Amino acid sequence: MKKKNRYITLNKILPLILLFITCFLLTDYLKQSDAVTIESAAATQQILSPTIDQEKTVRALVKKLKRSHYLDETLDNTFSEKVFNNYIELLDSSKTHFLKTDIDEFSKYRYTLDDDLKGGNLESAFSIYKRYHMRREQRIKYTIGVLEKGIDAINFNKDEYIEIDRKDLPWCADLSEAQGLWLNLIKNEILNLKLEKTAVEEMQTTLLKRYKNQLRLLEQINSDDVFKYFIMAYTHSYEPHTEYFPPVESKNFDIHMRLSLEGIGAMLQSEDMYVKVVELVVGGPAERGGDLKPADRIIAVGQGNEGELTDVEGWRLDDVVNLIRGPKGTVVRLKVIPADNTDISKTKVISITRDTVKLEEQSAKKSILEIKREEKVYRVGIIKLPAFYSDFEAAMSGDANFKSSTRDVERLIYELLDEKIQGLILDLRNNGGGSLQEAKDMTGLFLTEGPVVQIRDADDDVMLYSDTDPRLVYNGPVAILVNRLSASASEILAGAIQDYGRGIVIGSQTFGKGTVQSMEPLEPGRVKYTQAKYYRINGHSTQNRGVIPDIIFPEVINKEEIGESSLPQTMAWDQIKESDYKMVSVLTPVINYLKERHMLRIKDNPEFTYLDERISFLEESRKRTRVSLNESVRLKEEEAMKQQLLEMENRRRQALGQEPYKEYAEIEKAEEEKAEREKKNGEEPDSLLNETGEILTDWLVKLAKNGVRNDNLLRN
Repeated sequence: MKKKNRYITLNKILPLILLFITCFLLTDYLKQSDAVTIESAAATQQILSPTIDQEKTVRALVKKLKRSHYLDETLDNTFSEKVFNNYIELLDSSKTHFLKTDIDEFSKYRYTLDDDLKGGNLESAFSIYKRYHMRREQRIKYTIGVLEKGIDAINFNKDEYIEIDRKDLPWCADLSEAQGLWLNLIKNEILNLKLEKTAVEEMQTTLLKRYKNQLRLLEQINSDDVFKYFIMAYTHSYEPHTEYFPPVESKNFDIHMRLSLEGIGAMLQSEDMYVKVVELVVGGPAERGGDLKPADRIIAVGQGNEGELTDVEGWRLDDVVNLIRGPKGTVVRLKVIPADNTDISKTKVISITRDTVKLEEQSAKKSILEIKREEKVYRVGIIKLPAFYSDFEAAMSGDANFKSSTRDVERLIYELLDEKIQGLILDLRNNGGGSLQEAKDMTGLFLTEGPVVQIRDADDDVMLYSDTDPRLVYNGPVAILVNRLSASASEILAGAIQDYGRGIVIGSQTFGKGTVQSMEPLEPGRVKYTQAKYYRINGHSTQNRGVIPDIIFPEVINKEEIGESSLPQTMAWDQIKESDYKMVSVLTPVINYLKERHMLRIKDNPEFTYLDERISFLEESRKRTRVSLNESVRLKEEEAMKQQLLEMENRRRQALGQEPYKEYAEIEKAEEEKAEREKKNGEEPDSLLNETGEILTDWLVKLAKNGVRNDNLLRN
């Protein structure tokens, strides 16, 4: 049993989602390249060495996590192997740099890193990195040599393929095999540019600049960078939300994590050669613009409306962040590979005006959806809640009018009741969480007193977090609408409503963030670690599984890329004893009835049919394990893909009585026009929200048939 470390101050628990940090060549050239590499590798040996301060920090970090982390991990050979595998994966997840001989040589470290960590010995970690550094330099210089000989000299008529997911493939046996792989990788990059209709001269310039920039950045790697990589491999061997921040990163935590100050308002992480968007900050410039989406990959950054786009493939996350940040009111342009693209050769450029997060954009907003059934019109209230927010400082200072999401939602409920709504939808899609206190208080708007969530700490002590306000603000039928990006506090509220039988949860499986982190000083710097875990009142954890809706909607977001379960070393789902609570009602019969009605309604619904087809299309495309390096084959594949998408869209349009498009370009133009409309007028009604209204109306109709009057359902 661990020594109890602290009392958890519940109203300060703010769940965080950590980013993760994500050819043909002549023989004489190869010999020259290797000679240069050996020379610079020798220089690297001189520079990249651990410091005494780093060794002290490792020892302090090991003691801290051993004493305080929720997981009572033992630093033994098993843990050492986990750190070793994480480190190799972090450095070379795509298996494009290390050789099999390197990995075989490193095997001597596989079961010794635990002892190294305890003693603050970083020599093994630095030795592994130096080899990676050398291999990466070899690849970059090899590729530059290929490009300098000219793209026209490369043959794109061979029936060759390249594996696009190399994680389960073997390491290259030797340098010759690696160079063959590097040649194919650059051929694939060139083909992607060819499919974008880029001129040959521009392609060569772009790619040469890309790799020379990568070489420049590689030469800037220092001891602190190596230390950061290894410590990340160690902390993530606990789970992905535990992280050490050295002094510089500690001071700029909010900026680096969320770009919230004079940035775009996005959480980013490194993934292979790309920087990926993990989350958009509600009320931030990117979220307000509507073009940038979670899981989009940023490949270039430009300044101003006309500034040159700087290629950032292969860059460090910090360097990309520094390009994106800038003075408020200025424009930054991002070239991205959209998350829902089936072909990584298709990119788009997004312009975003840098700004601070606008708190008013986080505020809850209301609307009314009218649904006709037979001769009667039902009015369904909608409250869109982007985040669980609260002005803690104003509340602590005694300001009676401090702003909070619960207060705003309560006010909007009263306004909607005055407008004679008969049912309510609380839309929590894309709500990444926020204040636990707000989640508890907001749940209380729909319930009388009772438990809302359980929290278990590292000593297995369970604290019950309850609503103690006996007021019941709304007693009518309620639907909670969620999606994959509904996380943390959203999952707590949705889970409680579901457990009490107070309402129905509709949408897709939520994010699955069920852990609590604490940030504490660790000289020098800070450490963020997991100290507790959330559990629903039925005893089930929200970790990894999230909340499973009562009625499932199709989800375009790829669970393999977004969500707790997509993260490495994530903590497992489990359960504890359920708390003492009394269900409001058993909704199973109602839910079964609503499911039947829902399935009948969407069977021939053009929007749902199109959504299902789109998801199936994306899933099939994701199953592709390799791409052709033959230019004519790639062109045919792209045309076939566009034709399939055009046919899908036209089936939808014809079912809706609309004129079909003649060519794929019309789809792209329509999407651009829609994005512009939404920027000016706000989001347009979507099929999932409309169907949620239909489901809630089914419930209202059923209640009416059973003789339950609406005025008995609503309390004002």
